[in-house]
Amino acid sequence: MSAVKDKEWDDRVKGLLKAELKRRNVTYAELVGKLADIGVHDSEPNIRNKISRGKFTAVFLIQCLAAIDCQLLHLQSG
Repeated sequence: MSAVKDKEWDDRVKGLLKAELKRRNVTYAELVGKLADIGVHDSEPNIRNKISRGKFTAVFLIQCLAAIDCQLLHLQSG
C-alpha cells in the first residue's frame, strides 16, 4: 500500500472517532475519564495526539467507542 493510501485510511479512522465524540458531545478531557472508568489510563495530551495523528490501534479505537457507549458504527464507502 502506498503512503498516500495509508494516510487516507488514517484520516478516515480519525474522522470516524472524532465524529462519534462530537455526536455525543464528549471532549478529550471527558474521554480520558470515560476511558479510566473502563480501566484504560492515559493522559489527555497523549490521547489528543493519538487522535490528531490518526495513528492508533484498533484496540484503542474499540476502547474509545466502548467508553463513550457507541454500540453501532456506520462505515461509509469512500
